[in-house]
Amino acid sequence: MIAEATDIEELRGQLRRSQEQVALLTFQLEQLKRMIFGSRSERFVPADPGQATLFETPATAPPPTQAISYTRTRPQEKKQPVREAIAAHLPRVERVIEPENIPEGAKRIGEEITETLQYTPGTIHVDKLVRPKYAAADSVTIAPMPTLPFPKSNLGASLAAHICVSKFADHLPLYRQRTQLKRAGLDVSDSTIGGWFQATATLLEPLGEVLRKEVLAQPYLQVDESPAPVQDNHKEGTLRKGYQWVYHAPLIRAVLFDYRPGRSAEFPAAVLKDFQGALQTDGYAGYEKLAAREDITALACMAHARRYFDKALDNDKARATYALEKIQQLYAIERRCDERDDPPDKRHGHRQEEAVPILDELEQWVKTEINVVAPKSPIGQAMAYALGLWPRLRAYTLDGRYLIDNNRIENTIRPLAIGRKNYLFAGSDRGARNAALMYSLLGTCKLHGVEPFAYLSDVIARISDHKANKLHELLPQNWQSLAN
Repeated sequence: MIAEATDIEELRGQLRRSQEQVALLTFQLEQLKRMIFGSRSERFVPADPGQATLFETPATAPPPTQAISYTRTRPQEKKQPVREAIAAHLPRVERVIEPENIPEGAKRIGEEITETLQYTPGTIHVDKLVRPKYAAADSVTIAPMPTLPFPKSNLGASLAAHICVSKFADHLPLYRQRTQLKRAGLDVSDSTIGGWFQATATLLEPLGEVLRKEVLAQPYLQVDESPAPVQDNHKEGTLRKGYQWVYHAPLIRAVLFDYRPGRSAEFPAAVLKDFQGALQTDGYAGYEKLAAREDITALACMAHARRYFDKALDNDKARATYALEKIQQLYAIERRCDERDDPPDKRHGHRQEEAVPILDELEQWVKTEINVVAPKSPIGQAMAYALGLWPRLRAYTLDGRYLIDNNRIENTIRPLAIGRKNYLFAGSDRGARNAALMYSLLGTCKLHGVEPFAYLSDVIARISDHKANKLHELLPQNWQSLAN
């Protein structure tokens, strides 16, 4: 009898493991189908509040009905769409078409104006600098040569800015830019345009160092990392995976890209060796040593925790929906604070009054429900992820300056992901570091609403004459006031 009972328990264990494996494989299949055929949006629409769930008692009888009559206003007839006026700031090229055979003595009584949008493709022109020489009795007078950003090259500031913006903001590889320049009448080789970009990056390196110091000096940082494939010079035709580590400073709206040849925890530890303050990351184990430091307050990303529950909807809809609704309530508090433009102290107060009770309730629910779900199931993994990071997930309520998630830093990484699909990889570690510099400057421009071409054109032209101890004036967050 004892042997039979043991056999039964073994069979039950095998059945349970098989069911868990089937659930896991089903979940993976659904995720694969969603990636290929479905929407990438993670927007959660809660179910009808009248619909019963696992955690609600269903109504025993239908509610009573009542006949209601009302007067409905007749909808107005749809108006014909009106074409929007063309923006007034766009330059106008005016052409006047006079009628033929104007009667003698006719007086002009008005005019009809029709505006259409036109486009002139990019054009190349030569900036010809002429310095006349004047001879006197024993001397020759000539104006001093102004400082050029590239003294030994015929590259100008605006063309250098165009190359950088086209690649790192518009995601056009250099070989495609060559085609565009050729259509505009300028035929350059691959080595020439590559050399131009390298010279531009070298010129801007001191400014990148100033940006690095300003970002890393902030008391609150968000950190994330993204793959950056690099051509392996030791093995022809092969790639190795480097990483762009991204440091976002929300308080000054600046971003720093830092290329490293791998994903080891030693890289952010080296960069942040002198950092003190709040550090917000996802659940990657590479950040654990930093989170354990006494001088660092570790924050996690609520969006990452939410993502696990969203993926578990097909596995356990009732439990996943409950968690998503609670998280949705937390985001609603943040949205109301944003709409009111609450300062940090008021936001902190609202979080303490409204968000903390929701977090307490959600924490208790996860601790209870995790004991009754399969650990390897999607819902079990979602609960384990949230519970393992729970003190960091709720740490954003400690200060009104902290953000609930890492979404802003993920938005700064998006241009890197789009560019990766176009130019595929960096040609060398040096090229990847140059890319990091450009993504840092242009990403900070985007955070401050600075037009990148105007910014780079101006900075490239001025940086050689700018005092080294005042380079911070040329950073995107400061440049706008100088330009006005």
